[in-house]
Amino acid sequence: MSTEWLLHCAATLAQLDPGATASAAQLAQYYDLPAAYLAKQLQGLVKAGVLIATTGPRGGFRLAQPASEITLLRIVEAVDGTSPPYECREIRQQGLGALPPEECRNTCVLAQKMAEAHDAWRRSLADVSLADIIATLPPTAPARTRSRLASTTGLTPSHRTPGSDAADPPPRPSR
Repeated sequence: MSTEWLLHCAATLAQLDPGATASAAQLAQYYDLPAAYLAKQLQGLVKAGVLIATTGPRGGFRLAQPASEITLLRIVEAVDGTSPPYECREIRQQGLGALPPEECRNTCVLAQKMAEAHDAWRRSLADVSLADIIATLPPTAPARTRSRLASTTGLTPSHRTPGSDAADPPPRPSR
């Protein structure tokens, strides 16, 4: 959940004009997320050096580096850490089905395959930057994202620019 939120928020921030910021409240409203929890999660990206947070009337979050230098892996690791999701505890050597020690000299084939999959996943995410994501959007998407984000509460008029798909929710029906 947090990973999805922060990937989308980072992609949204990558579509802003240089120097422009968006507050946690704006991003929360943009995606209909709990603002306090999102603000806490965004601080994790600040600590990881992915975002910069500024205070004051024009404060908010912006990318700490160009979008081309921020990979999806960096964002995911800032949220989820760097530990592999699979840890072999050598259960093949336990219980009634325990293998003899001489059959366990090599790494468990399941652990080996899981490590290979994790390494491939990491390489894949490391090869994709926020700029790559933005480049796949329709040409009008960044302007539309800026416009819709500007319509949320808290954006100062100097940040308002005319009219995103990866980071842009569909319009909500009126009630």
